[in-house]
Amino acid sequence: MFKVGDIVVYPAHGVAEVESVEDREISGHTTEFFILKVMDSQMTVMVPVNNVENVGIRQLLDADGIEKVMDILKERSIPIDNQTWNRRYREYMEKIKSGSAFEIAYVLRDLNILKRGKELSFGERKMFDTAKNLLVNEISTAKKIVKKDAEKLMLKAMGKNDTPAE
Repeated sequence: MFKVGDIVVYPAHGVAEVESVEDREISGHTTEFFILKVMDSQMTVMVPVNNVENVGIRQLLDADGIEKVMDILKERSIPIDNQTWNRRYREYMEKIKSGSAFEIAYVLRDLNILKRGKELSFGERKMFDTAKNLLVNEISTAKKIVKKDAEKLMLKAMGKNDTPAE
């Protein structure tokens, strides 16, 4: 289980620090909560300790996990399904909400490939940015490197040589 000071990943919001573990009374019952501070947004989240697995809070990627994410981003010869953009959007949102770095990498990879053939819709561009930011934040934190360098690694894996936006 997690302890104060641990760095974790909170699904769909990204990297967070366990600030404290507190007992709170809700509806007459005392429940133990993890108090998380999401690093990117400074949002504070309370998660019941006994609900951590259901919520999907997990540890940061390790070196093997980062390598697997990069391998996913490098894949090019995957079929892009031609379902409607809104069905694809819902499917991708589920993957992002799962909190799995690998699922998020699949979304980023698929949207990157799709982007090469046609312009992405506003929603797809926003989702691309969300997926990219979630992975950049996690990889930079896990590797203890600046975000710009994490983004360069990801862009290189996706076959892009341009430098990240400031």
